[in-house]
Formats: sequence, structure tokens, C-alpha cells
Amino acid sequence: MPVKTGIKKADSTGKKAKTFGFGFTPAQSEHYFLVTIPVSRSQNARVMISEHFHWLKPVGNKLTPISVDNEDAQLKVILPRRFWDEIAEEVKAEFNRRLRNKGIKTGKWLKKGQIQVEKSLGKELVLLAWAIEECDPFLISTAIRNWLGLVPEERWWLYTMTNASTGHAINDKGKGWRKAVRFALTENPISAGNQLAERRHLSGSLFDLLDD
Repeated sequence: MPVKTGIKKADSTGKKAKTFGFGFTPAQSEHYFLVTIPVSRSQNARVMISEHFHWLKPVGNKLTPISVDNEDAQLKVILPRRFWDEIAEEVKAEFNRRLRNKGIKTGKWLKKGQIQVEKSLGKELVLLAWAIEECDPFLISTAIRNWLGLVPEERWWLYTMTNASTGHAINDKGKGWRKAVRFALTENPISAGNQLAERRHLSGSLFDLLDD
């Protein structure tokens, strides 16, 4: 039985709805996430991921506005470019695999500019970004492996719980669920041979951290 992905199939009736970035189709839902990649190639340049509930079609080279506090275009996480570069290819491969399975055009990250991400995929991306935003760079590969070891529904649930209590991009760094997600994904490696048991261990570790 196929795993539900949260991504709707492409519209098969009449004119095909246009898809932007990674699976974002405004005709189906205006809720999406936006990755803003800076012009600077500096390792410390800031890559920003924000959540948007209303679609503003890009005009020329004008960037979509992002706000720290406005819930309609709220910044969720900031990553140094060197951290973003560590996860970008793995995330692209995971998202495109699922988009292909749904018959939806695949996406790619730009070298600079803004890329739209379908809302369920965007939640998964933010979860991974939260896990690594303050971690030791050597632990990023472990976070990616753990993130890939979770099924989409687990990622959505973790995002929802974390976002509800510690979703502010700046004020909530290193607190509560946000801190627990970082430790759970970076310090509990999931082995290829026993992913179910390791996921249960990861979930238990998460709640232990929250109880501390």
C-alpha cells in the first residue's frame, strides 16, 4: 500500500495547473514555504525559510517579503549557507523522488533567489533545519540520516508540535521542542538494519529531553 505523502497529484482536468519550485501549485492551495537563498556565497550568508499562507506571484526580480512576526509570511528558521549546502542535495533527492511518484514536475534549488516548496514538504524541510541550526557541523550527516529514516507523517507531527510551542525563528532557538528535536535527530543515529526500533528510540529520547 503506497505511503501517503500529503502532496496532491497534478490536475488532470482541462488546463494543467502551474507548479512552482518543489510541488507548489497555487491553484490547489496558497499555503506554501519559501526558501530564500542569498546572492553571497559566503559560508555565513543567511539562507531563510519562511511559511506563507497567501500567494504573491513573483514580479520580475522582486523578492517576496518575509517577516519575523507577521504570521502570513513568517520566517521559521535561518541557516548559515555552509549548513544549507550540507542538506540541500539530500533534501532535493527526497522531495523529487516523492514528486515523481505523484507525477508532479520535480524541482531544483537556485544558486540565489527564492524557491517555493509545497506545504507538507516545507514542514519537513523546516524540521530538518531546526535540528541543525545550532548543532555541531559534524553532526549534520547524522541529522540527515535520522530525518530520512522518519516517514513523512512522523516529520509532519514533529513539525506541528515544535511549531506550536517554539516556532519563532529567532526567539525560540534552543528552547523546548526545538532543542529536543536537535538532540533527537543529531545524537541518535538510525541504523539501516533496524529503522523501526531506532525510530521508537528516537521518539523516546525526544520526550525524555522535554521532561528534563
